[in-house]
Amino acid sequence: MPQSSSPPDARRSIGRFLAVIFWLLLLIGLTQLFQGFLSHRENPNQQIASSIGADGRPEVVLRRNRQGHYVADGFINGSPVTFLLDTGATGVALPLNIARLAGVPRGPAITTQTANGPAQGFLTQLESVELGAIRQQEVRAVVSPGLAMNEVLLGMSFLKHLEIIQRGDTLTLRQ
Repeated sequence: MPQSSSPPDARRSIGRFLAVIFWLLLLIGLTQLFQGFLSHRENPNQQIASSIGADGRPEVVLRRNRQGHYVADGFINGSPVTFLLDTGATGVALPLNIARLAGVPRGPAITTQTANGPAQGFLTQLESVELGAIRQQEVRAVVSPGLAMNEVLLGMSFLKHLEIIQRGDTLTLRQ
């Protein structure tokens, strides 16, 4: 006659199964929490503080990240992107993968001068660029296939139209 599992063995198996599930869920939760913490350290401006100044102009206040950079979420042509503000860049520079996701067309090929030497790019014009309450239309940009990063370099073709004030760890931009 075949032997069946005794009730204590069945309870022990269920207990082990529940313990494994508990530890897996705890590990997943801690991983998500830690990823959120790291993401916030890299980009403390995921929720941008925007306001309208006393003069009626839009104003954005950004906080510097731990590396000393100003990184912020925004939009290009209505598509969400992450910007790295770069006052040393002549224009807005988009990695090819981000340009494709935002539906940015490639224009004529050009050679650009970068910190790493000459690089190929493609001129384009962005329909709109939004950083918090600040919005500009028809912004000159370059699609840069060699740009290996997940951020868009927000250069002077956008920033030159703004008043920029840096104090401590904050950067205030006014349109």
